Amino acid sequence: MFWTNLLIDILLPIFVLDCLFMGLVIMMQRSKQEGLGAAFGGGFTESVWGAQTSNVLVKATVYATILFFILSISLARLYSNRNAEDQLGSSVQQELLKPVAAPAKPTTPTTTPAAPATTPAPSSTAPAAPTPAPASATTPSKPAAAPASK
Repeated sequence: MFWTNLLIDILLPIFVLDCLFMGLVIMMQRSKQEGLGAAFGGGFTESVWGAQTSNVLVKATVYATILFFILSISLARLYSNRNAEDQLGSSVQQELLKPVAAPAKPTTPTTTPAAPATTPAPSSTAPAAPTPAPASATTPSKPAAAPASK
């Protein structure tokens, strides 16, 4: 755990500086529109770094990009390992995460009162309500039409 945090603390500032350097180098490269190189004056970069400025900037971009990918993958692995170690937690956290047993209920006997045997059940002696007769399924048919005469 200690080494993981130490490596992250060392590699993260290097990663940020590499990102800034890579952004600056990419913007200084010449393009068809001259990019940021035109802001320094057309021949300024050539007078400072020589006539092969574009080759130097391309090589610097390649090395910065390689370093960027190596640091990105390394930091991702370190962070994932650190999270896996953190999930174990301290002994106090492990104790708090243990499942808690349900409290035991009191075992006092519960008695249900029995219904008195001498009480008669109420009888339903009320007369039934008359039910309406169902409607007739047959409907009166229309008288047959007389045949039309010609």
